[in-house]
Amino acid sequence: MTDTDDRTRPFGPQPGRPDGDADRQERRDARREPGGPRWLRVLRRVPRDWRRGRVLAAVTALLALLLAVPTLVPNVPGHVGSLFETGLPWLGLAVPVTAVAALLRRSAPAGLAVLLLAAVWAGVFGRLYLPVPPDVEPDLTVVTHNVGAANGDPAGTVAGVLAADPDLVALQEVTWEANAAYDGALRAEMGHSERWGTVGLWSRYPITESRSIDLGLGWNRAMRAEIDGPDGAFAVYVVHLASVRVGGSGFDTALRDRGVRALGAAVEAEPLERVVLMGDLNGSTDDRAMAPLTSRLASVRETGGDGLGLTWPAAFPAVRIDHVLVRGVTATEAWTLPRTDSDHLPVAARLRV
Repeated sequence: MTDTDDRTRPFGPQPGRPDGDADRQERRDARREPGGPRWLRVLRRVPRDWRRGRVLAAVTALLALLLAVPTLVPNVPGHVGSLFETGLPWLGLAVPVTAVAALLRRSAPAGLAVLLLAAVWAGVFGRLYLPVPPDVEPDLTVVTHNVGAANGDPAGTVAGVLAADPDLVALQEVTWEANAAYDGALRAEMGHSERWGTVGLWSRYPITESRSIDLGLGWNRAMRAEIDGPDGAFAVYVVHLASVRVGGSGFDTALRDRGVRALGAAVEAEPLERVVLMGDLNGSTDDRAMAPLTSRLASVRETGGDGLGLTWPAAFPAVRIDHVLVRGVTATEAWTLPRTDSDHLPVAARLRV
């Protein structure tokens, strides 16, 4: 084109190009090309296995996040966070379910999310299946058991508890009517006993003192005793916290949580360094409401290697609400005992005090 042609080219919009914006027109033309916009054409070149099951992948990844950080679930309304944490181990069932779904969808992102969920579950609970070799030999075996107020076989229950050859036995829900049966059989075997309300303690070592602990319930469901053990004095707490209910108002834990706070204060004020707390806490140690206790005491299942150790209901255990917690004491083993005529399984542990 000559200079004259340049000079004679009209300024402003040119025919067929609104506003004279060539770049904008090129983008419009690109959108009319087969395949649509460039970003969509790039996405279509991604293998289908990576485009399927994105919703499934997102849901599975969210489960992994909540398993890793359960406090992200709010505790209001209705203490839903506590309820979620009580059943936290059961999130492991989501691993095979989501794995099957990912295979059916042939989704690579969902498959990766399943691996993430499995890894998080193993990181949180897998260690409970790995016994830690103790540095010392145990010198005390303890058993705790909520025998159940409706237990019709105290003799069989005592036989099941004594099968662990315990040095200490802590029982809860011991009724006045059944007390003679439990006390007679256990005291004949172990020699020493104390009972406050519906909780009792039997020991092969002398019980030098005992008293009740007020949980704010109006009746005795907790006690503290001092044991003259194999290596000096240590404190033993036998506890049965208030029951919880799931209803229209949510997860009702008010009375239990009040008892947890009372116990936490008692343990904090405990003058003896070595403490063993046993009983039915009506809650999981994963529950954030148990912090007044779990911040001061360690669960024997952390080093006992008994896995999840679920204890209730005995017919098909779904949660671990029966516990042995310690301070200044080494737990070397923990396990559940066979079912008795109770709706709870007994829990046993070997300790070095």
